[in-house]
Amino acid sequence: MGGTEHLTVQREGATLVLTLNRPQAKNALSLPMLVGLYDGWLEADADDSVRSIVLTGAGGSFCSGMDLKALAGNGMAGQEYRDRLKADPDLHWKAMLRHHRPRKPVIAAVEGHCVAGGTEILQGTDIRVAAESATFGLFEVKRGLFPIGGSTVRLQRQIPRTHALEMLLTGRSYSAREAAAIGLVGHVVPDGTALSRALEIAGQINSCGPLAVEAVKASVYETAEMTETDGLAAELTRGWPVFDTADAKEGARAFAEKRPPVYKRA
Repeated sequence: MGGTEHLTVQREGATLVLTLNRPQAKNALSLPMLVGLYDGWLEADADDSVRSIVLTGAGGSFCSGMDLKALAGNGMAGQEYRDRLKADPDLHWKAMLRHHRPRKPVIAAVEGHCVAGGTEILQGTDIRVAAESATFGLFEVKRGLFPIGGSTVRLQRQIPRTHALEMLLTGRSYSAREAAAIGLVGHVVPDGTALSRALEIAGQINSCGPLAVEAVKASVYETAEMTETDGLAAELTRGWPVFDTADAKEGARAFAEKRPPVYKRA
């Protein structure tokens, strides 16, 4: 199992839990964190025993965005990872889910700050759980910056445009309840319970047919910008092969026999 000094990786059954682990800096993005994140996405996709991913943060925060001291030229921890970035200049965008989409469902478990780059990473996740006191926002314009992690493209496709523009143009903070009201997150739970709720959702996903889950996720994203006609055609291309799998037959048998299915990704 991978991980770095700023990104821990652990297994919870069939779920891979990636934890942003720089609590003294409210989990501001660092090079070791980005390298660990990208390696985590790849590890989950390469391991067929992993059926879901949970992304969370240590120390009561999710992510407070990029390390602005590093951006100002004051250095960044983890110089030994520079070779990785040099070999793959796109690594940071893949880590932040801008240029990479894992095959497995990604569930965000948010406590505390989830702002700037944190809110941008959030938009690359599939299901989102927020603690009551979590805070969201895209603060870049306040600092004379641009939210280049994908927010000007993705946010208006995920929440109503009027809310997306307000978030992008005012740079103000949003409470968890307000984030839920505009559709940025799907669940608001008591503080300290976001991870347990995310793992509960992951468990529900893990009990389903993994080939079906991956095909459904792929179809949703693949057809998002298609016309309905093109989307329905693409859905058939993705969906019909699932019916011919051993997993589909096992699901039918298990239902008839009133027992939990045992899926083998076949």
